[in-house]
Amino acid sequence: MEVFSTIESLKKAVSEAKNVGKTIGFVPTMGALHEGHLSLIQTAKQHCDVVVVSIFVNPIQFNNADDLKTYPRTLEADCDKLKTVGCDMVFAPSVEEMYPEPVTETYNFGELEAVMEGPQRPGHFSGVAVVVRRLFEIVEPLKAFFGEKDFQQLAIIKQLVKQLNLNLEIVPCPIVRADDGLALSSRNMRLSADARAIAPKIYETLCGGKNKMNECTIDEVKTYVIDTLNSYEVFEPEYFEIVNDTTLQPISDWNASEGVVGCIAVWLDGVRLIDVIRFK
Repeated sequence: MEVFSTIESLKKAVSEAKNVGKTIGFVPTMGALHEGHLSLIQTAKQHCDVVVVSIFVNPIQFNNADDLKTYPRTLEADCDKLKTVGCDMVFAPSVEEMYPEPVTETYNFGELEAVMEGPQRPGHFSGVAVVVRRLFEIVEPLKAFFGEKDFQQLAIIKQLVKQLNLNLEIVPCPIVRADDGLALSSRNMRLSADARAIAPKIYETLCGGKNKMNECTIDEVKTYVIDTLNSYEVFEPEYFEIVNDTTLQPISDWNASEGVVGCIAVWLDGVRLIDVIRFK
């Protein structure tokens, strides 16, 4: 496994791999890797000859300075984990390498970003799009792999590829959960022991809501989820929306869409956790 810190050196290595007929798979991350990330790399290995993983905490997608400051940075440990799953190349650039000039480009994804994460995190998805586009242009992969936990982000990335007419396949990968149901996230390591112990109630509550879909309206399920989480003093639900899985627009009837997911954001112990559950 090779680790690169400059765009030029990575592009050279990728070009050499392509010149001998190898296909490139790409997994962009912000580090603090866990089993969820590693599962993306394992999937990429099944699809492509060479897997490139980027580790870059992207400052322009954070609208909360404290969140950026406290985001875990564990490059050495991350590289040790990547070696265990056969990662071929790691791209770990500095902020200056990625953004040698002030960023002026912006992106608008219309209705896709007008819901859920969009209003809560102004400018977030534009910042994601800026860095992902740059990474795609640097790596030029055949396929890129993203986890479904960040469901809205996945939809945004798919739309970005369409907007830019990129010759690239986006491969969604299932959420990886701990044995107790908590969706794996780099932010989980910031939870206190007590908070980590109760965090699985988020997914348990989502599952309880799904079990009610045949006997309850969408509004009733939404109320159940929010009220259940509010019954624990430690949770502060930010939103819970039941949406069309393609447009991400809220629906009011179970039959309004063939694909329906529930997306949630919850504060716990000063940490913002997101999760998603598929209703159908």
